[in-house]
Amino acid sequence: MPSVPMPLERLRNAMNAQVRPATSNPAAPRLDGDRLETSAREVFAIESRAIAGLADRLDGGFRRACELILACRGRVVVTGMGKSGHIASKIAATLASTGTPAFFVHPGEASHGDLGMITASDVVLALSNSGETDELLTIGPLIKRQGVPLIALSGKPDSTLGRLADVHLDVSVAEEACPLGLAPTASTTAALVMGDALAIALLEARGFTAEDFARSHPAGSLGRRLLLLISDIMHAGEQVPKVGAGASISEALVEMTRKGLGMTGVVDDDGRLLGVFTDGDLRRILDDERCDLRATPVTKVMTARPKSIQPDRLAAEAARVMEDFKIHALLVVDADHRLVGALNIHDLLRAIGLVAAEDAPAGQASRFACHINGT
Repeated sequence: MPSVPMPLERLRNAMNAQVRPATSNPAAPRLDGDRLETSAREVFAIESRAIAGLADRLDGGFRRACELILACRGRVVVTGMGKSGHIASKIAATLASTGTPAFFVHPGEASHGDLGMITASDVVLALSNSGETDELLTIGPLIKRQGVPLIALSGKPDSTLGRLADVHLDVSVAEEACPLGLAPTASTTAALVMGDALAIALLEARGFTAEDFARSHPAGSLGRRLLLLISDIMHAGEQVPKVGAGASISEALVEMTRKGLGMTGVVDDDGRLLGVFTDGDLRRILDDERCDLRATPVTKVMTARPKSIQPDRLAAEAARVMEDFKIHALLVVDADHRLVGALNIHDLLRAIGLVAAEDAPAGQASRFACHINGT
């Protein structure tokens, strides 16, 4: 009589029969360049439509979510499982760096003690495309029991999570970019974009500035760019080009040449800034045969009330002024409008390491402005 396999052996045999191992020498996939590019374009199109669809579903829920977060006295706790968890972590980081204190909590770990990280002063932002993620549904009622507002980002408003939430943000998509319809692709992109929309709306509502951003980004090249103060990079003391109000054009030219900044400030007897004389002003008067460089006072040809900046301002602000007004240098004044320093675009570029000290070309305020903004 043949032996009957034990139940575990039968199960193992059945599984082995269904799961076919890959061959030891699989044929290399046939690469079709056109097909690869077509596939990429299809993904771009699908995910673009997914993002565009969010705007059509934007309703009072978004406003209510912002109101809850702005009224929050604690932090925004962002949570999600799997791919949604990765997106949730990124949203938490974006919120934290743009003025909304936030952190990520793994929902699985929350069920094993980390739920204690959530207080009654917080707001919870939960991500689940299906709205039926077990780990979230386990902690959801406990969060509600604490009286913590719950905002849900899901693709199904009628899901368990959607019904449990105080506010639901619809991030549903018509289709995933994955041709199998299995890997979260368009749905995670939509959730990420909705998170960005929340962060930026909150940033604007708080009046969050570049200086605020700099305080939360002190490290690395970004921090160096953002935290530079005018006083850190300006020319000061004897290096500041300046002449008195009674100086002639030729005396101003000598000062410009000596200090090498392409300009000189013009000050009164108390050192207060009256104007600036630049190489641009010089080029304009060279065509005037009536102008005697030795006899004409510089006050006759200077630019009065020039753009200036104070030493405690960020270098990024100097870059924006230069870009907006198409100038390459700025004079630095104190609270009493006394001339205390000077800088040009060369100094800004050197300070952030874009160019070597001897290679800083003029006319690159826009380059610095783009770099300072990380673009």
